Amino acid sequence: MNDLRKNLRKNYRVLKELMKIRFHNLTVFRLDFFAPFFVDGSLFLVQLLVFRAVYANVDTVGSWKSGEMIIYIGTFSLLNAVSMTICFFGLIGIPGKILNGEMDLYLSKPVSPLFRLTFEKMNPGSFPLVLMSLYIIVYGIKAGGISVGWQNGSAYLFWLAVMAILYYNMEVLIRSVSFYALSNARLAQLEEACLDLCMKLPGIAFYGIFKVIFYCLLPYGIMATLPVQSLIGEMTWKLAAWGIAVLLAFSLLTSLVWTRGLKHYNGASS
Repeated sequence: MNDLRKNLRKNYRVLKELMKIRFHNLTVFRLDFFAPFFVDGSLFLVQLLVFRAVYANVDTVGSWKSGEMIIYIGTFSLLNAVSMTICFFGLIGIPGKILNGEMDLYLSKPVSPLFRLTFEKMNPGSFPLVLMSLYIIVYGIKAGGISVGWQNGSAYLFWLAVMAILYYNMEVLIRSVSFYALSNARLAQLEEACLDLCMKLPGIAFYGIFKVIFYCLLPYGIMATLPVQSLIGEMTWKLAAWGIAVLLAFSLLTSLVWTRGLKHYNGASS
């Protein structure tokens, strides 16, 4: 217990210093602050326009009407925006650091390499996208006439947190492959394609082999689907158990791939 408290205090101090350094750099290089917001904001608006074009003449997707679909789009956008704000810009550099030997610097520090990589490039310029996503979710709730109470509201927040962890695990897992291969470009392209598809189609739209792929192998299909289902009363114990099982499985897989990757890593000489 004492060791756990010491680790938590140490990580907290490291996080504070990383935040100070990051915000200092952003004040010096202001383009690093504003550029992601304009780029991500433009992409966000394009996705909304695509959504409107695709679903303009579609009344329902499975059992979901337009209100539920709007909440879904907002939820997926929120997961992506949280990642962009907190960890994406740090994690995306993992393959390059492995390839050029820069990972040696992280291994030499008295803190978890993954912890530092996760938080060292937090980007507050992406935070407005979090607010935009929340606005879309609220708009979808009103458009769908959905009553939000303590029970379904708490369930939604719980599944949102669970899926945010799963989203993070997938980001780390895909980039950890660089420990074993010279390039993970194909996997990065696969990740982008899956995110783009599942941003537009909820998990309830997948059947057969597609459901196996997006619910089991590449679980992007459940990331925004389960939170919405918990909000609108479609969550079952079977679905809940499946969501937790997927999170635990990919958390374990990510941990194994990362820790064994660090042992496999030979530094700049490799």
